[in-house]
Amino acid sequence: MENTMQSLRSSWNNKRTRLQPPIHLLGLALPLLPSLPSPTRSCTKQEKVSLLRFLEGLSQDSGLTASWRNDTNCCMWKGIICDADDAVKEISLASMSLEGRISSASLGNLTSMLSLSLSCNSLSGDLPAELLLSRSMVVFDVSFNNLNGDLHKLPSTTGRPMQVINISSNRFAGQIPSTKLESMENLVAINMSNNSFTGKIPSTICAKNHSVQCLTSVLTNSTEVYLWGSAHALR
Repeated sequence: MENTMQSLRSSWNNKRTRLQPPIHLLGLALPLLPSLPSPTRSCTKQEKVSLLRFLEGLSQDSGLTASWRNDTNCCMWKGIICDADDAVKEISLASMSLEGRISSASLGNLTSMLSLSLSCNSLSGDLPAELLLSRSMVVFDVSFNNLNGDLHKLPSTTGRPMQVINISSNRFAGQIPSTKLESMENLVAINMSNNSFTGKIPSTICAKNHSVQCLTSVLTNSTEVYLWGSAHALR
């Protein structure tokens, strides 16, 4: 009888051993808990709509359509950089062989954008006023395109953060937008060369902002207009 009881106790202990999970597996499972998928953050619906409107205005997008899809996070799109809050802060699409027009109801609606680079493409048509009047943009570069229009018609504004403007090598014409340039209190560097502007660079720009150096201020059927910042020149 005693032998039988010892046999039963031994059998029960063996079953308990088999039922307990190995300690080393429990240790591996715990670190995995924080890595479970969390809700995906994304850019706002307004930002996505604005970017897609810009895309619609292009006759040649060089494959952007494959990346810029409505069912994906636009922070992951080619040429788009977002900040820590997933707001679009930079668009970098230089030298992409883009063709078409910049829609007035597109990029100007990106209220967190700090930098826009569309240089060295084949964009044409007028430059939407919303871009130069942006309340967030600091660096603006559309050089080496086929953009045109009369910037003198742009409304004057104050308090804009714009510091760097490069609209060189386009087809802009007419009077230099003196009043508009004077209202840009934070301007550090501007390149308007290789266009068809006429007139003078307002000397008050240099007087108000000592970080700006004015070169080549008098124009007579010239295409050269430069305002250089003290740190570097835009070319």
